[in-house]
Amino acid sequence: MEPFEHLRHKPPTAIERPRELIIVCAPLRSNVNLSNMLRTAGCCGISRVVACGNPSIHKSIARDGAEQVQLEVHRTLEPVLKELKAEGYPLIGLEQTTGAHNLHTYSFPRKAALVLGNERTGLTEDQLRWMDACVEIPVYGLPFSYNVATSAALAMYEYCRQYPQG
Repeated sequence: MEPFEHLRHKPPTAIERPRELIIVCAPLRSNVNLSNMLRTAGCCGISRVVACGNPSIHKSIARDGAEQVQLEVHRTLEPVLKELKAEGYPLIGLEQTTGAHNLHTYSFPRKAALVLGNERTGLTEDQLRWMDACVEIPVYGLPFSYNVATSAALAMYEYCRQYPQG
């Protein structure tokens, strides 16, 4: 068996078409979480993230995602949800809810908006009313849920696994 050789900065895997997933965030408490999400979106070839509230990006955390991913900033979430719905995007909440689909078995629509709630409060009841579906990530120990940036990364990766060519 030949030894492994470390490949630093291996070129990105080519995709055949642009990804049609938009990441949408309620106002977050931590800009570190948003910066991590931008980095992950960039790695996944996702080109659009919508953040509500007063976000700022830590470029040392977001890395190339800060330049590669279009970040749109809006004051509040509900008008964004209304606009995306009008543009034909199914709204998929990443939240622990009654009737939520397990992320392991959920089939994402190719064109979709993944909606993430606040770290402490999640998606509100009013925001959940906009969702076409909710998915949740199984938790096998405590605490009861993953960090919002970690959850976003898991869901983005699952979407990419389902649509490896874009």
